[in-house]
Amino acid sequence: MSAASQDMNQVDANFGVKLACSYCRSEVPNIVEDFASGDYVCGDCGLVLGDRIIDTRSEWRTFADAEGDDPSRVGAAANPLLDGDQLDTIISRGGDNGSGLARDLIRAQDRSSARAGDETLLKAYRDISSMCDAYDISKGIATMAKKLYKEAADKKLNRGKSGDALIAVCIMIACRENGAPRTFKEICALTKVDRKEFGRAFKAVKEKLSVDTNVTSSQDLIGRFCSNLHLGQDVQRISRMLTENAKDMDHILGKSPLTIASACIYMASHLVGNPRDPRAISAISGVSDATIRSTYRILYTGRAQLLTPELMARCPNANIANLALIRTVL
Repeated sequence: MSAASQDMNQVDANFGVKLACSYCRSEVPNIVEDFASGDYVCGDCGLVLGDRIIDTRSEWRTFADAEGDDPSRVGAAANPLLDGDQLDTIISRGGDNGSGLARDLIRAQDRSSARAGDETLLKAYRDISSMCDAYDISKGIATMAKKLYKEAADKKLNRGKSGDALIAVCIMIACRENGAPRTFKEICALTKVDRKEFGRAFKAVKEKLSVDTNVTSSQDLIGRFCSNLHLGQDVQRISRMLTENAKDMDHILGKSPLTIASACIYMASHLVGNPRDPRAISAISGVSDATIRSTYRILYTGRAQLLTPELMARCPNANIANLALIRTVL
């Protein structure tokens, strides 16, 4: 046998590559592929032999909490906010740039699987997400607003009404049910919806859906307003106690919760010596500074009823003399 043939046989004999541990050097290597961390690990001594390995297994996902007999399947879970089984097929355009047979198949597939309802829902969901992101509303509230919109659409409440108005109502109700209420004025400013259209859609939702449609109280707004004004817990506590005491005042009846909350924050901030200007409060609450001042006059006139001994005892930093100073400015 020639030397060339011997070399070829030697190459053929060693052609297979065997991965072994450089530390154990066992004849029968125990190499473990840890796909979770992307490493080759020796099962005997624990030495890491390689990193960033590629997982070549099938991309199956397990949904343990899914309904049905087969929770293991390929792909993402079905979207509960859409109708149908959502098992779509996409036909490739191929190398002919969408002409010929591929083009005809794509057209036929589009006609057979077109669902106008899903397109409308998806557009509404995108609008809800963008509006909630613009107003710093949490993802959980946005998801609940989408569920409310889906329920309203299933009951045909979107027929004959503005889609934006129905979206605005769903966002407002979702905020209330999650303890982060927004007023009509705030939601209308966010969604650019006319108040008449908003009221019409709100009435329809209130009649058909079993949701919380209670009026937002002043105490529900104080926490968010004080946080945006960088006021501490003492101001929030005093403001809530003021709104609780003010609800029985004769001249305060008929004022909106937004106005009462703004005026009480104005009074409380001065009581603790950390005052805020009416214009600053107006920028946060949307109530004009003139309305805040006029409502404060009413509160100051009835200060004997508002500033109870219990309130003053719970707020040692409160000083009634600070209110006399701002009264001369009004």
